[in-house]
Amino acid sequence: MVSEGEVGPRVVLTAPLSLEGESDASDYKAPNLLQRILSLLSNVRPGSDLTRIQLPPLFNLPKSQLQCYGESVYCIKNDMLSKCGKGETSLERMIAVVGWSISTLRPLMFGVAPFNPILGETHHVSTASLNVLLEQVSHHPPVTALHATDEKENIDMIWCHNPVPKFCETEVHGKRELKLLNRQETYVMNSPKLVIRLLPFPGVDWVGNVTIKCEETGLQADLYYKGSSFLSNSGNRSVKGNIFMPSSSKTICEINGHWDRTVTVKDITTGKVNVIYNAKEALSGMKTPMVKDPKVVMPSESAVVWAELSQAILSRSWDKAKQAKTIVEEREREVAKERKSKSEIWVPKHFTISYSKESGWEPTPNERWVPPAPIIAPT
Repeated sequence: MVSEGEVGPRVVLTAPLSLEGESDASDYKAPNLLQRILSLLSNVRPGSDLTRIQLPPLFNLPKSQLQCYGESVYCIKNDMLSKCGKGETSLERMIAVVGWSISTLRPLMFGVAPFNPILGETHHVSTASLNVLLEQVSHHPPVTALHATDEKENIDMIWCHNPVPKFCETEVHGKRELKLLNRQETYVMNSPKLVIRLLPFPGVDWVGNVTIKCEETGLQADLYYKGSSFLSNSGNRSVKGNIFMPSSSKTICEINGHWDRTVTVKDITTGKVNVIYNAKEALSGMKTPMVKDPKVVMPSESAVVWAELSQAILSRSWDKAKQAKTIVEEREREVAKERKSKSEIWVPKHFTISYSKESGWEPTPNERWVPPAPIIAPT
């Protein structure tokens, strides 16, 4: 399904990334691998600089990377985020935060990727009382800032994503902060890395270590995400870990399961096991966001910037898609060229950005609360 504003700029929105195997989960189906390879080879000429070859639209999802980041926060059937501050004990709240953190992962499709956001691109969506705002605050290197607030549930969230691609993997630098304002607690966490697997069968995995710390309570959770091994698929999308108090290094709870199925927590003292995340319940049947007030959608909105390209990909009009992608990229180059000729320094609209070798990129929101958005994600 595609949503378009009747007044104001054209807005094209597509179904959120969900679990595989749901035929009605998305209005997008990736072209077959052979078709994509032939399209890529058609761009290669003798003597071409392979580092400068642009990927054809057949390799793109019909949405921007900003939308993919945002969906992991505002697109979920279970309201796991608001539950984080409702636990009666600090351990209950840490367990809830661990479950919510796992819920932000989405299965990705091999061989297709979202659009690289242009500088200053934004994505602004609300769901219930949660308002989410993202901005591309740097293009080289690519850095995305996210601010989400929920005044009703006393939640404040700040993310910084700086993907650093290497051969067959992408490390996602930058920290995520989740503040439970009514508890005066801040949970700081990192992201797993993305690994492209070619053999024995192609795929994409989230792998690596994630640490979640709460300085106020002293609790820490260490999670380990594992992909498929070379010889088997048995470890596919598993997550294991524990919750402990670093001062004593004594494990309090054990985390075990698969992030695309179910994840459980086991209390070491009592032996009691509870499900803290059910992917099918959380990610099945999610609906496409819709435009509530098209007149106030920003021109920098992802669903506006990439509207023509997204629509062309959805309709499989590949010539139109190639043209639409070229128009966006050339316009961005012209804007950058003009800015350079005037010796202008670009400044983000919604964030103040700092950088240091020790801490990396750190965004600070310019506003205390994110305002309600003209785009709504149905609950």
